[in-house]
Amino acid sequence: MPALTLTPNLGGHDDLYEALVRLHDGLSDEQSLRLWSRLALILMNHIGDRDVLFAAMEAARRS
Repeated sequence: MPALTLTPNLGGHDDLYEALVRLHDGLSDEQSLRLWSRLALILMNHIGDRDVLFAAMEAARRS
């Protein structure tokens, strides 16, 4: 199984965080949850490795 990268692996953290927060501006709670779901599914499709996705889900649940 490919290793799941859990250490920082991305530059521009502050800009990305700000963009993620702004993404939800003006949305209701329901719209925001739907957005999170769509984003997760888009990224899961991009990753495309079921083992990595299951490892990520397990890591998210533990944290």
